[in-house]
Amino acid sequence: MEDDGQPRTLYVGNLSRDVTEVLILQLFSQIGPCKSCKMIAEHTSNDPYCFVEFYEHRDAAAALAAMNGRKILGTEVKVNWATTLSSQKKDTSNHFHVFVGDLSPEITTEDIKSAFAPFGKISDARVVKDMATGKSKGYGFVSFYNKLDAENAIVQLCPEKVTFWVDTSLHTILLSPGALEKC
Repeated sequence: MEDDGQPRTLYVGNLSRDVTEVLILQLFSQIGPCKSCKMIAEHTSNDPYCFVEFYEHRDAAAALAAMNGRKILGTEVKVNWATTLSSQKKDTSNHFHVFVGDLSPEITTEDIKSAFAPFGKISDARVVKDMATGKSKGYGFVSFYNKLDAENAIVQLCPEKVTFWVDTSLHTILLSPGALEKC
């Protein structure tokens, strides 16, 4: 069973040149079932490293906690979440960001995307959550590639109650707090 959207792949670095994929799989499989291991051993001065993919996020998280800083064949390894181009944040600094405030706690990122999707191509959307509790902080952001799409979304979603302005240096469009829910 795979956890949707949850990372399951670990980067394991600072490996001894004697470490093999088989050894890594033997060690990490003791924590949880591994889907794959890919060793990267360049013929340069860089130490080898590998990527270990688990079937489930919880096993990957347990392996991260258990294995980071451990010695394998006499070398202290560094374990962290693997990053891929698809998991890295896109640069949206030149896009047009709509602040959406006064959201009810049950509103999700998908809800915001759905509400704003008819108005243009969205580059990013998110509900901001409290890091400790994982609960919504009551606000979020939607980013559009096009300024007119962002402005149109605001006007169309709440034509009478919306006040907005564009800060051209930040490309930010602000939606007054609670505007969506007061329409």
